Amino acid sequence: MSGSRPAGTAQRLRGAPRRLPLRVRLVAGFVVAISLVLAGAGGFVYWRVSYALDLRLNNDLRAEAAALAPLVTARGGLRADPGLDRLPGVRRYQVLDARGAVLSAGTDVRGQSLLSPRQARAALDGPLFADVGAMLPISRRPLRLFAVPLSSIEPGGALVVAERRDERDEALRELLAQLLVAGLGALVVSSVVGERLAKAALAPVERYRSQAVSIAAGATGLRLDVPDDRDDEVTRLGHTLNEVLNALEHALDRERQFTQDASHELRTPLTLLSTRVQLALQRPRSGSQYESTLRELGQDIATLATLAEQLLRISTSDEASMTATSGCDLAAVTDEVITEYARSRRGHGASIPPVTHREGRPQPLRVAMPEPQVRQVLTNLVENALIHGGGCVDVDVRATDGAARLTVSDAGVGVDRVFLPAAANRFARAVAARGRPGAGLGLSLVRALVERYDGELRFCSAGTHHRYSARFASSCVHAKSGTTATVLLPLQPQPGSTVDLDAGR
Repeated sequence: MSGSRPAGTAQRLRGAPRRLPLRVRLVAGFVVAISLVLAGAGGFVYWRVSYALDLRLNNDLRAEAAALAPLVTARGGLRADPGLDRLPGVRRYQVLDARGAVLSAGTDVRGQSLLSPRQARAALDGPLFADVGAMLPISRRPLRLFAVPLSSIEPGGALVVAERRDERDEALRELLAQLLVAGLGALVVSSVVGERLAKAALAPVERYRSQAVSIAAGATGLRLDVPDDRDDEVTRLGHTLNEVLNALEHALDRERQFTQDASHELRTPLTLLSTRVQLALQRPRSGSQYESTLRELGQDIATLATLAEQLLRISTSDEASMTATSGCDLAAVTDEVITEYARSRRGHGASIPPVTHREGRPQPLRVAMPEPQVRQVLTNLVENALIHGGGCVDVDVRATDGAARLTVSDAGVGVDRVFLPAAANRFARAVAARGRPGAGLGLSLVRALVERYDGELRFCSAGTHHRYSARFASSCVHAKSGTTATVLLPLQPQPGSTVDLDAGR
C-alpha cells in the first residue's frame, strides 16, 4: 500500500495541468513559447558579441606574441632592444621552460606560472588560448592568455602573453543585464497581451456555455447568440450547435406529438378491451358466450398488435433507410408486389389490374430507395386504396420530368378536400373512415420514407391536389374521380443505358 501512494501522487501531479482552466493553459503555453524564443534570441546575440570581443583580444595577443618571440634568448630572457619598453605586451609576458617553470616575466605577471602544468605541456606542441579568472562572479584579475612554442630554448619552452579582459567582461555583463531586463519586459507584455487575446477568443465560448445552461435547465426556443459579422472557428461552432439544438427540439416536438397521438389512439382499444373483460366477469356465462367474448377480445388484441407494428415501422423507417446503401428498379419491384397482391386477392372481390407502363412494357427505373422500403410504400398505398376505394385499385409506373412516378388510384367516393393536408399525418383519419380498419399510420409511413429519399408525396381527390413537399415541378396526371396517391422519386443513372426522361409527358 505504501508503494502505491507515490505513484498516485505522481499521477495527480501529471493530471494537474489538465484541470486548469483553458485560458490559464493557453497563457502558460504562450509564456513558455515566448520564453524559449527570447532565450534563443538572447543566446544568439550574446554569442555574437562575445565572439567579436574575443576575436579582437585574440588578434592583439597574436600580434604581441609575434613581436616578442624573436627577442627571446636561449636562456629565456629578452635581448636588449632600444624599443623594448614600447613593445605591446612587454609588461605581461612569461617565458616557460619545458617543465613549466618561469624563466622570465613582465613586471605585471611575475611569480607563479600563468599556465597550469597541463596547459604548459600543451603549449609546447602548438599555439594555445586560455583564460584566467571568471566573468561571473567578478574576478580581480581576469586575463586572456596566448601561448606559443619557442624553438630558441633547449630542450624546449613557451612564450605566454596576456591581456586583461576587464572591458570585455564588463561589456558582456552589461549585455546580459540588458537582455535579461528586455526579455522579462517582453515576457510580461506578451503574457498580458496573450491573456487578453485568450480571454477575448474564449469569451464567446463562455457565453455559449451560460446560454447552454439555460437551455439545459428547460428553456425552450433559446439559441446561442452567434454574431453574423464573423466567420471563425468559434462562430462556426455556434452555428453548428444551433443546428443541433434545432434538430433536437424538432425531434422532441415530434416525439411529444407522437406520444400524445399514440396515447389518444391506444386509449380507445385498451378501454374497449378492459370493458369487455369486466362485462365477461360480471356474471356467470355459458361456454359459447365465453367463446364469443374471447373472439371479440382476440379481435381487439389483433387491432392493438397491428397498431404496434405500424408504430414500429414508422420508428424504424429512418434507421433502415440510413443503413441501406443501394437502390432498386422501381418498375420491377412494383410488378412483383402487384402480382403478389393480385394472386392473394383473387376470389376476395378485389380488383388489381397489372401495372401500367409506357408502351405497355416495363422500363427500368432506378431509384435510391431500397427494395424493402419500396415494398412498404406500395403495400401501404395499395392497402389504403383497397380499404377506402371500394376494392378497385389501379397502379401506374413511368418516368416523367427526370423522376420515377408511381401512382396508386382507387374508384372510391374520394376524400374531403379539407382533410387532404392532414391525410399523411400520424393517426389522422377522416370522419367517414373511422369505422373502417386501420389506425391512420399508413400514409404517414409512406410520407416519411419518400421524403427520406428526397422524393415527393401527393394526395389528390375529386379535383383537389395536395403536395406534402414541393420537390418536382411536374403536374399531376390521374383520373378526375376517386383518390390518387402519387410518389415521385429521383431517377438514378442506369449503367450502360439511358432513361427516356420524356416518357409519360
